[in-house]
Amino acid sequence: MIARNAIIQTSQYVFDILQTHRADMRTPARFYSSPSLLKGLMTDNSLEQLVNTATLPGVVEKVLAMPDIHQGYGFPIGGVVATDVSNGVISPGGVGYDINCGIRLLGTQLDAAFIAPFVDTLLAVLYGNCPSGVGKGGVIRLKEKALNQVLERGAEWALKNGYATEEDLVKTEENGSLSRADADMVSPRAKERGKGQMGTLGSGNHFIELDVVQEVFDPIPASRMGLFEGQVVVQIHCGSRGLGHQVCGDYVKRFHKSVRKYGIDLPDRELVCAPVTSPEGDAYLAAMNAAANYAFANRQVLTHQIRRSFEQVLARKTSKFHVYQIYDIAHNMAKIETHTLPSGRARKLCVHRKGATRAFGPGAPGLPAVYRDVGQPVLVPGSMGTTSWVLVGTETAMKETFGSCCHGAGRAMSRNQAKKLVRGTKLREELLKSGINVRPGSLSGLAEEAPIAYKDVNEVVNVVHNVGIAKKVARLSPIGVIKG
Repeated sequence: MIARNAIIQTSQYVFDILQTHRADMRTPARFYSSPSLLKGLMTDNSLEQLVNTATLPGVVEKVLAMPDIHQGYGFPIGGVVATDVSNGVISPGGVGYDINCGIRLLGTQLDAAFIAPFVDTLLAVLYGNCPSGVGKGGVIRLKEKALNQVLERGAEWALKNGYATEEDLVKTEENGSLSRADADMVSPRAKERGKGQMGTLGSGNHFIELDVVQEVFDPIPASRMGLFEGQVVVQIHCGSRGLGHQVCGDYVKRFHKSVRKYGIDLPDRELVCAPVTSPEGDAYLAAMNAAANYAFANRQVLTHQIRRSFEQVLARKTSKFHVYQIYDIAHNMAKIETHTLPSGRARKLCVHRKGATRAFGPGAPGLPAVYRDVGQPVLVPGSMGTTSWVLVGTETAMKETFGSCCHGAGRAMSRNQAKKLVRGTKLREELLKSGINVRPGSLSGLAEEAPIAYKDVNEVVNVVHNVGIAKKVARLSPIGVIKG
């Protein structure tokens, strides 16, 4: 673990570990935190992992971690690491096993008072229409040709097959389709795992959540997103399912050989990597993008099923049952992006965001026209019994964090620790008493995701807001949750 005296507090929420801390560091390490969050950080190896990422070939400026940082595989979750495309590396550990795990926020014209009598019925229908659980299959069984189209076209496949609207794609990061994707770089085993899981939620911390907009902090971006106080909205949190997990595992195994081939010295074998421009690096990027496209399509099919569910329950009760897309962002990705460094030089970088999201500021290329002057929506979910947040990216993020922000609350304890402290049946009862109706995939899985297992999401958001890398727009409060 990193000793407290190795950490320099440079401002109220900014902490640095100097490059001189270890001889093999190529850059300094910076993380954003608060006194209480920092106390929790000293109990795991996440800061040591952050320092380890600063040893990677081609790393630029400084390695970063968001206030939701916690220990992960190789890279800390909450880590943002940029490498120069010309001489740097790409690492599966900097993306994670659930490639393009992300958040989608959907809006409605319904308010909390209207929806209250129908929450239980709506959750039951959503639970039936949106399969969840380990290895759970969906209503769509993809054949080889269709699966390859999903892998190479993402949400465009969903649009062509009636699961999406044009507006959905416009309001999805990268329009829901990454061009540098190649189905041939995805193994037969990964494809087999993905054939039957399209339109499924998965397990663990994945969820579909009914929320109410509790408070609006910035009316201009809120208006652009169609958010208003008392409004019912829906969050989807899931990723690329077994297919993405297999892609990561396949390339971690392959990159153990690449490290030896290219003579890369690493302080931790979980940091296995390959030069971005090498055949191995190019293959992983193509496979990762394919898995990301699968995730975009998966969240899109789930959106279609959510719309069906709202219609099934509410069509005879109101004409306002329509569900529209606000935004969809990824938080486990490596992206090839051009950023202007403090020196003023623009460089093409491979930006790893593991448990971190883009937070592009106003005017950034690729933003939907409706959000271009206010910044990219940044979606920060809570932990089932807590609030969630909608933020917008800033110019400060573009200058200081490669346009990145936190992705959630971040775990404060392991799943095993949570299960020792929490009983799923009691937790469900407590949540119901507080007005949150929960339908879990399993009671043990529910215990793993108990709110006490996570950091305080409000404090995490306060850090990024006060630092200025994202600005508060609205706070959401849960009324119904389907857990994976």
